[in-house]
Amino acid sequence: MNFEPEHNCPLCHGKQIVHYYRDGARDYLRCPDCNLVFVPPGQHLSAAAGKAYYDLHENHVDDPGYRRFLDRLFSPVNERLAPNANGLDFGCGPGPALAAMFREAGHQVVLYDPLYAPDDTVLGAPYDFITLSEVAEHLAAPGVELDRLWRLLRPGGWLAIMTKRVRDQDAFKTWHYITDPTHIAYFSEATFFWLAERWSAEIEIVGNDVVLFKKDAK
Repeated sequence: MNFEPEHNCPLCHGKQIVHYYRDGARDYLRCPDCNLVFVPPGQHLSAAAGKAYYDLHENHVDDPGYRRFLDRLFSPVNERLAPNANGLDFGCGPGPALAAMFREAGHQVVLYDPLYAPDDTVLGAPYDFITLSEVAEHLAAPGVELDRLWRLLRPGGWLAIMTKRVRDQDAFKTWHYITDPTHIAYFSEATFFWLAERWSAEIEIVGNDVVLFKKDAK
């Protein structure tokens, strides 16, 4: 089944969208071009409802368990950075523990979050690294946002994304990730390789939920 043009892919803007799954609450569509699976815009939560759901999360800067979770992203990025690197934690949320971890390691980090740290001025500076921890799955326009962040990276810089990946259609049907009503974009390994080709980037898949993109140093 194909969908009308208003359901163009929010990542690559492809038009040949196919139905992937429906769980009784939402539809999940798939783009054959970049392999992104996404919820159509008419089924997204309102901004107010989304914030109310985010506010239920209890992620504290000093929580050891939360830090262990974030270490899956922090460690592989930190070991690739030069001393005193300059970074952006995009989508930091109300408890920016990841930024604190990078600062403790000697780096400089600024914060951006449309709800909790909405300072657009930080989206104009160049950075050595940019992190998105459990953010990509919330993006209504991932193509626009990720391209903008890629442009902010200095040559040789790193874009690091932590998000659970789509495996296959059968696994998707019982996947806990789709039960979160704020999750609207689902990336697979193939989607990330599509992005790497788009950006002419080096790509490293780290574990089950972390991917690193390195910008050409030229």
